[in-house]
Amino acid sequence: MNAIELKLFASRITAICDEMGVVLRRAAFSPNIKDRLDFSCALFGKDGRLIGQAAHIPVHLGSMAFAMCKLVSDRFWRPGDMLVVNDPYLGGTHLPDVTVIAPVFAADDLIGFVANRAHHANIGCETPGSMPVSRCLEEEGIVIPPTLLLASGKLQRSCLNLLQMPADGLSGDLSAQVGANQIGIQRLSELVGRMGHASYAVGACELDEYADRIMKKLLLSLRPGVYRFKDFLDDDGFFNSEIPLSLELMIHEEEVGLDFTKSSNMVPGNLNCPESVVAAATYYCFRCLLPDESPSCSGLFERLKIKTRPGSILNAKRPAAVAAGNVETSTRLVDLIFGALAQALPEKIPAASQGTMNNIAFGRIDPESGERWDYYETVAGGLGAGPRSNGLNCAQSHMTNTLNTPVEVLEMNYPLRVARYAERRGSGGMGKTRGGNGVIKEYEFFEPAQLTLLTERRRFAPWGLAGGEDGAKGENLLNGRSLPGKCSLMVNAGDRLEIRTPGGGGWGC
Repeated sequence: MNAIELKLFASRITAICDEMGVVLRRAAFSPNIKDRLDFSCALFGKDGRLIGQAAHIPVHLGSMAFAMCKLVSDRFWRPGDMLVVNDPYLGGTHLPDVTVIAPVFAADDLIGFVANRAHHANIGCETPGSMPVSRCLEEEGIVIPPTLLLASGKLQRSCLNLLQMPADGLSGDLSAQVGANQIGIQRLSELVGRMGHASYAVGACELDEYADRIMKKLLLSLRPGVYRFKDFLDDDGFFNSEIPLSLELMIHEEEVGLDFTKSSNMVPGNLNCPESVVAAATYYCFRCLLPDESPSCSGLFERLKIKTRPGSILNAKRPAAVAAGNVETSTRLVDLIFGALAQALPEKIPAASQGTMNNIAFGRIDPESGERWDYYETVAGGLGAGPRSNGLNCAQSHMTNTLNTPVEVLEMNYPLRVARYAERRGSGGMGKTRGGNGVIKEYEFFEPAQLTLLTERRRFAPWGLAGGEDGAKGENLLNGRSLPGKCSLMVNAGDRLEIRTPGGGGWGC
């Protein structure tokens, strides 16, 4: 292919992923998917290598790219099959993120896979919102190993039983995921039909090679050397505090080594994560340094060599709890990697952003009827200032790319109201350029509910760079009284929860 043909090919692949996302959003029922857009869609080759993705959730896409080869190998695939999985130790992230994978055939030849991953607020956990303060994986909900949801187009009763769904059909959100894959299969089949199987395979290969050349050019622009950075997670919710994350970044002309082996051992709480989450954070950080038009395929990341230590917080072993590893540890890994990169690219890397997703889950399970309602969301904060611009105020940052749940949607669907939603003025760090301000969000509950918080940067502030000041630390308050960063408790009707999210660090002095 010439340059124009390759660009058109890349755009067509991305368009398929975008359309999958539109179908998933419009067909979904829960605010997590249809309003917050907590989902991702991608295309893969028949060997599981990433070919293209939409600009959805970085932690979803990077982890899928890392794990798909193992998920799809050694399995006999047939048209109409769809595989469902959420096991963090078999290619997932944490249990609420459910992945649905489908093969795509041209005639009788397997040409690749479509996949999507979406966050489910109820994944069978006893704690509403399925984001508990947990000690082991089984406390976090239903663990779904790679299981056929559809076999040759037919729903599998055994899978429905595992998912605790009625025999006559799927939940609305899971049906939306199936529908998104079906449109992906249709569009990719049409593309291969127009191009021909051989031309499509050539295009995918050349896209990989082009992406590799882009990464090689970036590496040549970096200052070779060894750079070290260390940061700390606040605590794991079980009296383990100041949990170290450590990186040794080795930049060479041909590749970059990222050694995380000096990070903490596994912790009793759920800040642990599988290695796929580390890969996602790494891919995201380096993708931020590349031109916008760079294709998002496996070739882009081949030169990034990741090393973790089995049994550590960044390469946990079953059955370690991981609910917050996917959200909080992944976000702090971005700070860690950017902190090291700032030494090699001092004029391009911003200060630390809020460094947390401010996870809030609440709901209620009726003890008599068993009926329940669940809600989960993340709350925006301040972004770190850069060498030439202030940090954004009140924005989702880095590993989350979700939207704000509209107040009207929240109040219409759940027994509460948002009493205050405002910019947390003065929370951004000062400097030559100023860090972004965080958010103040206050909820008033209309009936008793169980509340769970998984938040970070309540003890260690988002750091500034080049002499810039740190951003303000976050705070959690219930009826004016301080709450720990990670906790689960019952609230009563009339109680008010106030979340003050961190600001971003400042840059320069």
